[in-house]
Amino acid sequence: MTADTAAKKVFIKTFGCQMNVYDSERMTEALAGDGYCETTELEDADLVILNTCHIREKAVEKVYSDLGRIRDIRDRRRRDGKDTLVTVAGCVAQAEGAEISRRSPVVDLVVGPQSYHRLPELLKQSRETGTRIVETTFPDEEKFEHLTQKRQVRSATAFLTIQEGCDKFCTFCVVPYTRGMEYSRSVADVEKEAQNLVESGVRELTLLGQNVNAYHGVTETGAETTIAGLIRRLARIDGLERIRYMTSHPRNMSDDLIAAHADEPKLMPYLHLPVQSGSNRILAAMNRKHTAEEYLRIIEKVRAARPDIALSTDMIVGFPGETDCDFEETLALVKTVGFAQSYSFKYSSRPGTPAANMDEQVPDGVASDRLTRLQYLLTNQQERFNAQTVGQTIPVLFERTGRNGGILVGRSPYLQLVQAEADAALLGKILPVAIRGHGPGSLSGVIAA
Repeated sequence: MTADTAAKKVFIKTFGCQMNVYDSERMTEALAGDGYCETTELEDADLVILNTCHIREKAVEKVYSDLGRIRDIRDRRRRDGKDTLVTVAGCVAQAEGAEISRRSPVVDLVVGPQSYHRLPELLKQSRETGTRIVETTFPDEEKFEHLTQKRQVRSATAFLTIQEGCDKFCTFCVVPYTRGMEYSRSVADVEKEAQNLVESGVRELTLLGQNVNAYHGVTETGAETTIAGLIRRLARIDGLERIRYMTSHPRNMSDDLIAAHADEPKLMPYLHLPVQSGSNRILAAMNRKHTAEEYLRIIEKVRAARPDIALSTDMIVGFPGETDCDFEETLALVKTVGFAQSYSFKYSSRPGTPAANMDEQVPDGVASDRLTRLQYLLTNQQERFNAQTVGQTIPVLFERTGRNGGILVGRSPYLQLVQAEADAALLGKILPVAIRGHGPGSLSGVIAA
């Protein structure tokens, strides 16, 4: 590697979900072979990548705002004789394509989520020809075949994408249009990446997918297996201590997956299962393909299999046509379930989705009031769940150092953040921690003898 090549730096800003975090890591690894190293300073970057999310309108506008700032930085660097390539990746890239280049001429490359393996080649093409390139095809198989299996391990925990895309077509969601139809990686491919991660020091894997429990990967014999079968196979890997998965759809919460929560000790007692609304009328308008009653029956079965499980969900308020009565039904469902964690939002219209053209759009002020009420209830439930942990001794996997010296931060089996005084030599270890206190977003304790 020449000195000039070794000097190249890439800055990546990641928006949105855990899968985008995973994709950003894979892009970094793909670029490492082309001589790029990461930088946290935008002003030092020879290559800037915005890995974008298209779920919410404000997130999209934030991308364009960032591009304006990047343009100013690139102009300053050019005056100093340095050049900067600018790439927009992710779901905004997939959804808007050439519109990004038209609206922001600073962008050299627009690349969708299924073409990251071609990033070095596309950048070289753009650099040598001086043209702007838009690459938004959907070759899922190519992406995973070409991405390196040797990944950079930064922590004792790691994300591992096993499935992409979604066939559900919820009326508010852009995922089928930006990530494509459901595609599952082969069992052997997933096992190989998992094994490499564990050999590099990873102790906990979170299996990712837009609809992860729809996984139907092919085994070495040509048969298909479910996510439950995949989890059982991954659990055999020596050194892998914990397994999680997200995000799930109620329609794919199968009996064998529920059973895995009962009898596979490496599968953590945590389930993120979005319900979105407690009103059957709104669920039908969302095309969610489940009712509130069906969701509650799933929760009953999961809790029967694993009584201590922590439940998490996604909720949308202010969906077109949502009445006060519909919203009260949502509050009633939340009270019935009792969630340990949650993510709740006002409905955000996304161009190209059926909901964007629905009548009876809910006024922003009404949606804001409903969100405030819902989040108050959900926050109280999370605080109660955390308070119940005080006085218990729970196993914690320490992942990183805290802001204050001598403090390590880790996760409980229920995905709670836990802080404790400990030496940095204990990073990557699972240790019993006696929980002494709790705050809005974390627990504190001491390592038990």
